[in-house]
Parts: sequence; structure tokens; C-alpha cells
Amino acid sequence: MHALALAGVAKDYGSRRVLEHIDYTLEAGQAVALAGVNSAGKTTLLRGVLDLVHLSRGTVSIFGRDWRATAARSAVGYLPERFVPAPFATGSEVLRHLLALHGVRYDAARAADEAAALDLAPTALARPTREYSKGMAQKLGLLACILAGRRLLILDEPLSGLDPRARMRIKERLGRLKATGVTLFYSTHLLADVEELCDRIAILDGGRIVFDDPPAALQRSAPGASLEAAFLARLDQAAVSSST
Repeated sequence: MHALALAGVAKDYGSRRVLEHIDYTLEAGQAVALAGVNSAGKTTLLRGVLDLVHLSRGTVSIFGRDWRATAARSAVGYLPERFVPAPFATGSEVLRHLLALHGVRYDAARAADEAAALDLAPTALARPTREYSKGMAQKLGLLACILAGRRLLILDEPLSGLDPRARMRIKERLGRLKATGVTLFYSTHLLADVEELCDRIAILDGGRIVFDDPPAALQRSAPGASLEAAFLARLDQAAVSSST
């Protein structure tokens, strides 16, 4: 069974088309990076999958269930591009509340262990989140996703705003989750991180997915180039194709 299946997905904002007839499947246990330039529609696509954005056309299924059903989304953990916790609450209180929404009991010892694995000092959980940096807030949101134990994690730019050490720790933790069968679908601008974690990279451009293959295949398509250069070359090819 597919973890995620999109059929004919499209999104219009008035006369502006952001997503155009996207057919896409994501197998259970895979890690897939959704890449694209700014305003390519990555966040719109992720939010559409979660029914946080009303799709103009098309359907989505999550582990075989219609995406509009609450029961389907019970399998999903979601981290937005900018996670903004309640500023008056401590990190532990935020986690306790979010896990209660998932029907999961808060385990302080496990939360401290997982926080350390994400390079978030366990002592930070006792502090009000108004004292957190953007990177700390992102780690807290990801920590909530991990503790909830969902089968599919949808993450919007989870590594943005993090220093190299934190990125390394989070990639290691996500890799261990993937090894246990958790499916990862995340958007990113940091293509150097894709090679280490992902089975596939899907490039979104002009409202369509113009490439969907392993990162190594993307790099082979531009011999001698870095993954970033191969990504840009693929966008150039897509632009030429759409203009002819």
C-alpha cells in the first residue's frame, strides 16, 4: 500500500495556477525530498496533502484512506516551515499538549533523550519557548513529531535555520526513523543533505513534478556537476521544454 498517493492534484489561486495535475506516489518506508526554488509550490503541496489548503482538483490518499478523513491524518506527523509554539509555555508543556492531541502520553525521560538526539539541550524543555531561537523551536516541533510515533512524517524545510552540527544530528535521527519503516516526505532547499537521507528527489517546477528519481540519477544527468548544479540544469531543461 502507498503511504501517499496523489492523483490529478491541482491548486489555483484565482487565475494563478500553483499546482498543475500532479500524479505522485510515495511508498511506505521511503524518504523523499521535495525540491524547488522559492514559490515553486512546495508548501502548498504539503499543506494540500494535509487538507490545510483546499485543492482545486484531484485526490489524495494516505495509506489508502481519503485525505479529507480525520482518521487518515491520524497516521501523519507534520512540521510546518516555521513552528511557532505558545510563547508563555515551556517546551515540556508544548510537547505535553501536542502529544495529548495525538492521544499519546508524555514521557519526560524519553523526551529528554530524544531532545539530546536532536541537539536540543534537555534543560531547554523547562524554559519558556519565548526564549527559543528559530532553530530551537524547529527542533521542538520535530521532537513532537517523533514522540507522537506517526507512520508518515511530512516536514516543511525541517533543516532550515540550523547549524551544521544540528543538521547532522537531525539527519541521523531521521535516518534511524526511516530504518524502522517510518515514511519521510519533506521539502528542502539544502540539496547537500538529500544525498545522505533520501531514496528519491522530486523536483517541483512550474506546478509540475519535472524529475523523480534517486539523487544519484539526478547527478548523473549532469556529469561532473554537483547535485545543486544538476538540480539547476534540470530546471533549465524544464524551462526550455515548457517554452517550446
